[in-house]
Amino acid sequence: MPYASIELSVADRVATITVNRPDKLNALNAATIGELGDAIDEVRHRDDVGGVILTGAGRAFVAGADISELASQTPMQARQRALRGQQIFRRFETSPKPVIAAVNGFALGGGCELAMACHVRIASDAAKFGQPEVKLGICPGYGGTQRLPRLVGMGRALQLLMTGEMVDAAEAHRIGLVNRVVPGGELLGAADAMLRQMLANGPLALSSCIEAVVRGTETSLDDGLNLEANHFALLAGSQDMAEGTRAFLEKRPPVFAGR
Repeated sequence: MPYASIELSVADRVATITVNRPDKLNALNAATIGELGDAIDEVRHRDDVGGVILTGAGRAFVAGADISELASQTPMQARQRALRGQQIFRRFETSPKPVIAAVNGFALGGGCELAMACHVRIASDAAKFGQPEVKLGICPGYGGTQRLPRLVGMGRALQLLMTGEMVDAAEAHRIGLVNRVVPGGELLGAADAMLRQMLANGPLALSSCIEAVVRGTETSLDDGLNLEANHFALLAGSQDMAEGTRAFLEKRPPVFAGR
């Protein structure tokens, strides 16, 4: 389907979603968030897509929400905006296909929240991260207060949330907000290489790892362990496990079918 604020391309099982409002530093207005939701739904259901890279055009990944829309919202509109954004970002987080954020520049406010909803974050050495909502007299609305402490710990999260300060890519890596930092010219290549390393493995196993981690961190350890055991059991009956173990014993690369 055609998009106005994003671009979607697919090549050799990798879908690349690019937020494309460079004149607005890719700020997330309502239309752009809606298109992100349509795009992740599309790639989740496309048989020719195994994984996703999410990035931004120009010098920003996503520099935050569109402040012009926030300035006039009522409390009820604000709640609906937050719930809609949370629901769409959640579809990235729960995708059974791996999603890598290739953070090319500013990832602030809703942009940082969008990156955190992806499974892995690779940052350009020029990237900047932050949750500056308190500077506007508001708090994050798209999951920042929940995902940030899960990634970096409560103390660091509260510091970033309550100061609104911006951190560079090196500091984001040090505190665990991003997985890897690379020179800007190598960013998309690094994201593609990591994603293809993932896609060389069994697709059912990948989706099981995603669900076990995402769901497991939201429940008790005992419930998480039970979820893991269930996935382990289901995969034991799959063609992929039979192929993977057979290929290992035969000392050859496996050919997974996703069944």
